[in-house]
Amino acid sequence: MTDRLFEGQLALITGASRGIGAATAEALAAQGAHVILTARTAADLEQVEERIFAAGGTATIAPMDLTDGDSIARLAAAVAERWGRLDCLILNAAMLGTLTPVPAIDGKEFNRLLTLNVVAQQALIAAFDPLLRKSETGRLLAATSSVGQRPRAYWGAYGASKAALETLVLSYADEVANMTPIKVAIVDPGATRTLMRAKAFPGEDESTLKPPSAVADAVVELLRSGFDTGHRLVVPR
Repeated sequence: MTDRLFEGQLALITGASRGIGAATAEALAAQGAHVILTARTAADLEQVEERIFAAGGTATIAPMDLTDGDSIARLAAAVAERWGRLDCLILNAAMLGTLTPVPAIDGKEFNRLLTLNVVAQQALIAAFDPLLRKSETGRLLAATSSVGQRPRAYWGAYGASKAALETLVLSYADEVANMTPIKVAIVDPGATRTLMRAKAFPGEDESTLKPPSAVADAVVELLRSGFDTGHRLVVPR
């Protein structure tokens, strides 16, 4: 017997090399899940993997560029071959882009932002949907931002990408609600001590912000709770 909540389960976390993604991976691993970590930088993923191993957990790293659709398909094929299912998919990876007035948005950067924040997320859902369906407790969580629901000056590009992501994810939630055991939720981490936050709010006093581990704990509690599909978790400051 074990008292670890997710013993024997398999979770995939994108953007897992630092911040909320890394903290969530470590928290799930501490509760018995085998975690697959994806991000672009192998060295950073290896550091997270080492911390997980040191704490008695297990992990597999998969360095990749999520804007490469072929990489996503290859990862899904590898997971299917090795494990045959996926219990939890956490869509955490995103880019902030430049905070600027809408007329000044750079088209090339906007295209890159939408490719990662929206197009790649749909590709991940498409690639791993068959594996989530093979789990008795399939869960999909997607990280969002308050600007996806409440537009803010200079945040038009990032906010538009998060609004689009929420529409995709909640549409998927509605599609699978009555046909599969899959549960889907949106997670708004709120103000958190991350590099993205520091880029968006330079000079902000970091001591006033919660650490990524607080968001990770909230995610673990959400997964433990048996939430209703379409749930929105807003992590308090």
